[in-house]
Amino acid sequence: MYALVDCNNFYVSCERVFNPALSRCPVIVLSNNDGNAVALSSEAKELGIPFGAPFFKLRDRLRAHKVAVFSSNYSLYGDMSRRVMDVLSEYAPEMEIYSIDEAFISFKGIQGDLTGDAGHMRERVLRWTGIPVSIGVGPSKTLAKLASRLAKKDPRGVVNITEARSIEEVLRTVEVENVWGVGTQYKKLLNGRGIYTALELRDAPEKWVKKNMTICGLRTVLELRGIPCIPLEEMPPPKKGIVSSRSFGRPVERLDELQQALASYVSRAAEKLRGQRGLVAAMAVFITTNRFKDNEPQYSNGITCELPVPTAYTPRLISYASRMLQRIYRPGFRYKKVGVMFSEIVRRGDRQLNLFYPAVDNNREKLMDVVDTVNRRMGRGTLHFASEGIVQAWAMRRSFLSPRYTTRWEDIPVAKA
Repeated sequence: MYALVDCNNFYVSCERVFNPALSRCPVIVLSNNDGNAVALSSEAKELGIPFGAPFFKLRDRLRAHKVAVFSSNYSLYGDMSRRVMDVLSEYAPEMEIYSIDEAFISFKGIQGDLTGDAGHMRERVLRWTGIPVSIGVGPSKTLAKLASRLAKKDPRGVVNITEARSIEEVLRTVEVENVWGVGTQYKKLLNGRGIYTALELRDAPEKWVKKNMTICGLRTVLELRGIPCIPLEEMPPPKKGIVSSRSFGRPVERLDELQQALASYVSRAAEKLRGQRGLVAAMAVFITTNRFKDNEPQYSNGITCELPVPTAYTPRLISYASRMLQRIYRPGFRYKKVGVMFSEIVRRGDRQLNLFYPAVDNNREKLMDVVDTVNRRMGRGTLHFASEGIVQAWAMRRSFLSPRYTTRWEDIPVAKA
């Protein structure tokens, strides 16, 4: 048996934990640069505010309904996610963190009332972190995920799909595109064969499914039948590529500002790289203007290079990236985005040395470990490189940013009585 724990309206819930006045108010959270509505409270959904709608089109409507608006506070959300996962890890030895607000738990070897256990888990997460969650329980990960969707509408917040009067009745109410692993293209394929519900997909011929949806589609069908085919990934596989890029809060024209932004993105990508104990052997740098500005000259370009020795040493990577940016930069354009992509990632112990390049300096690896440890404990950016700039005028626009309550000393909440 598996359980999927899904945080309800996670970004909104994080904002409400430290601001109880928002508990029954409509709330939305915006994407990067305050662009679109990417998280909505139940109250905001009832007002008919569409998910993904541009903020500038919603501004008057939000003001009329007194909707609370927040910019994305990734420091807060990331730390609250860690706290939720820490609580969940106490309930089962096997857990897969599926996303920032979802986790699969295996009940292997656990006997008794699993629905009751899930209810206790939900209560403790809410009591210790303030985040409400929905929990779906089922004999496979796919069925547990379907159960979690039903749990969001259940007053208990927990649904064990095996306790339903009929699993067939449940699957009949689920549209096929809402089955985990079925995307837009597969939806068209299945609808063309007359398969519109999860029940019809479950009963589809195995040979046809394998031929048209590959072995992954067949696993989904077997999972819907209650046969577990997708194991927990307790240790997610290392990424084969890492991209770090964001749109600027305002157009950037000067090379030095582009270099500051690129240095910041390289530093973040290198931190992720070291987090999986990897080294990068090739990297690419790219820049682009705003393609939606038809009245402005357009330009985009990119450049790739192979490094003489795979590395995760941030100063060296920043140096390479800066020189690459100088090669493709052209004055006279208003740039919207710059970014870096790491590829050909190898494990730290598998580094191929270069006969014509200096030997690896282990002290540099120790230095990076210290920087990562300090930033992890004291908050991202506590230690950063001067090339990232002090006053980052190009930084992402976040006009409605809430305090970083749990990762910044100056933002610790103050209780007044």
